[in-house]
Amino acid sequence: MTPAKGTPVRVGVFGLLGSGNLGNDGSLEAVLGYLRDRHPEAAVDALCGGPEAVTARYGIPATRLHWYRGEYRTASRAGAIVGKGLGKLVDVFRTASWVRRHDVVIVPGMGVLEATLPLRPWGFPYALFLLCASGRLLRTRVALVSVGAAEIRNRPTRALVRWSGRLAAYRSYRDAQSRDAMRAMGVDTARDKVYPDLAFSLPAPRASEPSGAPGPVCVGVMDFHGGNDDRARAEEIHSRYLAGTIRFVRALVEEGRPVRLLTGDTCDASVVTAILDAVDSPLVTAAEPASLADLMNEMAAADTVVAVRYHNLICALKTGTPALALSYAAKSDALMEGMGLGAYCHPAREVDADRLLEQFRALEKRSAELRRTLAERNQAAARQLDDQFDELTATLFPATDHPHAQRETR
Repeated sequence: MTPAKGTPVRVGVFGLLGSGNLGNDGSLEAVLGYLRDRHPEAAVDALCGGPEAVTARYGIPATRLHWYRGEYRTASRAGAIVGKGLGKLVDVFRTASWVRRHDVVIVPGMGVLEATLPLRPWGFPYALFLLCASGRLLRTRVALVSVGAAEIRNRPTRALVRWSGRLAAYRSYRDAQSRDAMRAMGVDTARDKVYPDLAFSLPAPRASEPSGAPGPVCVGVMDFHGGNDDRARAEEIHSRYLAGTIRFVRALVEEGRPVRLLTGDTCDASVVTAILDAVDSPLVTAAEPASLADLMNEMAAADTVVAVRYHNLICALKTGTPALALSYAAKSDALMEGMGLGAYCHPAREVDADRLLEQFRALEKRSAELRRTLAERNQAAARQLDDQFDELTATLFPATDHPHAQRETR
């Protein structure tokens, strides 16, 4: 049941990849690095949100995730509603056809089992369910690798996430609370393991040594409107987050600190513009990162990082730069705790600029100590991810039992 002699193992990667979210693309980059290192013979392609971007950047064939191109736009006209409905049916067959062509499908990291940001059940949760159901039906191994999960209240979304988890052949999580959430939603997690986020396997520049004088601060921003359960007060949350962030940046500028604004998704550009307009100073500049590597380069040159997006925080921690989290979900708190910076979290929904400044100053006083802690934790994370890659090879690429090969050799 192994692939026919001389036939490479066919590996698919799946997710909202190439769609402008740097964290998602960083997870893909980590898995591609693993495949190049451990399985260079594998034939890899993607089913993803931005196929053109994925092919251009990573050099692998890619197919659009949804048949209907307007999947993530609000459908208000009859034609759009019909198009979305028809797309759900067409995607059943498109997804199954794509899955059938593979021996293994990997969902690389990302918060695919959570709803900490606004999410509709018939969007990505439905697509993930189709993937996992097709994998089980067609005997293609589907692996959810170092993914994030959170207990979901919305019943349709919860059901789709639960069944996606149950139908996957392999599951690992990027923190213990993700595994606990899946258990609480009815998935047997007895054999599931916890490993660091895949981005911790990426190469990173060494953080620059502080000169002694107050240096630059990176502020990672986000077009933040709360989570799935905050829709009724989304604008209030956004206004409070933006106002608090502007006050914080203005206070840093008044102290003569250079501030570098960073994004993690294309949608964050509006927040950068709002801050630049409100704080009219040459000390405030904005970067245009195109990858996690770009983010790490920016953060490695900073004294300190204050960030909202989960993967912005990972980039700071990975480079060994002390970071303060504007936390919008428990995953951020868990990440910071695991890296030894649990005391430096601030709620993104209730940004208090004065309190944030106090935490920022306390963080900077411990900078040298925390840099040593981060160096140790990063080494441990790299070792754990090496162990996971060994486990993936043993689980997903065994010498026998490849169903596609069985069909080919009959």
